[in-house]
Amino acid sequence: MNHDPSHARDLLVEGLGRRGFLRAASAVTAVGGGAAAGAIGAAGTASAAGRGRDDYPRDVLQPRRGRIDGDHYVPSLPEQVRWGYLPARDAEPVLRVRSGDTVTVDSVSHEGILEDQGRDPVAWFGGHDVDRRDVLDDAVAIAREYDRTERDFDADGPHVITGPIAVRGAEPGDVLKVEPLSLLPRVPYGVISSRHGKGALARRPDGSAPDGIELSEVMPPVATDGRPGGDPEAYGNVSVFTPVRRGRGGELSGVLPLGRRREVTFPLGPHMGTMGVAFVEGGTLNAPELNSIPPNLGGGNIDIALLRRGSALYLPVFAEGALFYTGDPHFAMADGEVALTAVEGSLRATFRLTVCKPGSGDAPSVAFRYPFGETEDAWLPVGLSDPDGGLGGQLGDLDVAMRRAVVNALDFLEHDQGMDRAVAYAYLSAAADFHVSQVVDRTVGVHATITKEHFTD
Repeated sequence: MNHDPSHARDLLVEGLGRRGFLRAASAVTAVGGGAAAGAIGAAGTASAAGRGRDDYPRDVLQPRRGRIDGDHYVPSLPEQVRWGYLPARDAEPVLRVRSGDTVTVDSVSHEGILEDQGRDPVAWFGGHDVDRRDVLDDAVAIAREYDRTERDFDADGPHVITGPIAVRGAEPGDVLKVEPLSLLPRVPYGVISSRHGKGALARRPDGSAPDGIELSEVMPPVATDGRPGGDPEAYGNVSVFTPVRRGRGGELSGVLPLGRRREVTFPLGPHMGTMGVAFVEGGTLNAPELNSIPPNLGGGNIDIALLRRGSALYLPVFAEGALFYTGDPHFAMADGEVALTAVEGSLRATFRLTVCKPGSGDAPSVAFRYPFGETEDAWLPVGLSDPDGGLGGQLGDLDVAMRRAVVNALDFLEHDQGMDRAVAYAYLSAAADFHVSQVVDRTVGVHATITKEHFTD
């Protein structure tokens, strides 16, 4: 097998040309069988993925190889991703689908390709004993060839955003229901990073410690901060390589060192940190308001770990076709995401994209104005500290996010469940949990967990 990144890219566009490939993608029907799918022992269909099985591949999922569950397939070519920025409302789609179609996206993690890691995933992962054949070809191609915008490590978002995908019939005022049907790790490793000036324990831009801690408690330690030198590789940022181990039953765990000859293991929960629809008006590809870091009313980097396979994220639509995009794949993340990143690792993600019209009853009423999550067991009203994505100045106040999550939960219980608002307020205090989604994305988030079983007859 030829693992040269240019060879992989050429395979993707062979006979079509780059623009031709993007236009033809909407007509591609993926197949889940064949020798490649059989080699990894996978079910190979979106319907199988929806039955609760975790048939994780045993081979590295290079572009177009192995199990593909969706009706359509979108790889991450350098010219169809936005590195650090989101699509605007006038963005050209890489794919057009019908409502209810399923789409498989080969997402690419930013960790291992960023400037503070040398922008060379072969060398960076090779330093952690990863063989070249186990480094993703599309990650290598993006690191070497991405030129849609000039990268600025200090200003740009880190995320590789794939899309947008237009859904026929979606109009402003609708809701796009996004259902992750399968989330397959493409590689057997991830990365957890902590960077100076970011995370829950970062010092302020003026160099002082944030409220509640001393400078000696800042992470990473102040003495290792090399940002004034201007060379990202000398910033002193910390990236922890995190191998993935497979258990006897096929379950996957992350592994971190714990002193001499000891380790800590924890279960994986693959999910996409970023799922969104175009929210901001058009402009340059790297306009500050399109930065991929803060979430907004169109979703984006919403970072809710419960939005795994079998969940749903409802997003208000602001553009014709909705213009869905995704990125920031996670192998595992705890509420808060305090160090800055989750276990970042590339996923092959399959989504069902469905348009919900006003009055149809197909989406929670809150979702027509605000992102709203759902799992098999719970409803997840969301609150953001700055839902316009920082257009009016970034606000990272958890109290604001908490209040909005409570109001959205009240609206849902009153208008969708028929509860008296005062009784709903009492119920939330007695029986609903509110979780910190994340505190590291400039706009911070809180989500409620309302247990569905409480509302059964």
